[in-house]
Amino acid sequence: MKTIYIIRHAKSSWADHFLSDFERTLNARGRQDAPMMANRLKQRGIKPGGIVSSPAIRAKTTAEVFASTLGFPSGDITFVNELYHAPISTLWTVISWLNDAFDSVALFGHNPGLTELANSMTEKVYIDNLPTCGIFAVQAGCNRWVDFEHTHREFLFFDYPKNIRAID
Repeated sequence: MKTIYIIRHAKSSWADHFLSDFERTLNARGRQDAPMMANRLKQRGIKPGGIVSSPAIRAKTTAEVFASTLGFPSGDITFVNELYHAPISTLWTVISWLNDAFDSVALFGHNPGLTELANSMTEKVYIDNLPTCGIFAVQAGCNRWVDFEHTHREFLFFDYPKNIRAID
């Protein structure tokens, strides 16, 4: 059984116009939302076996906050350049590369690719947008990540910072 937690980076800052898109940091709301959402995973008893992230500063920082909150060594986060503004085809490729030793992985990245990925995961749930720091969780009955795309997948939950109650 494999489980993926698709997580969009927390809210980023546009305050410094000299920073490239890649270098944008989290704003105050993002710095508040990231630990809150990580704690929601923790309250569910979730600690992913692996954390994989875009290396963009806003995604990297979000992944590091989740790792810290969930007791995951920040040095064990895998940063994958291809996740930076990845289209859905690249996201599926990255999933197929995941280490089979991990039964669950938190995948941090960017829209619009992550919303498209979430919507390709299940026929039961469709979202208009994966909000910043939103989490979309799916499970598949396979033993290898390379099989995840072509295995029946079950929706687990969708949660985001402004949500009062997670959609299960």
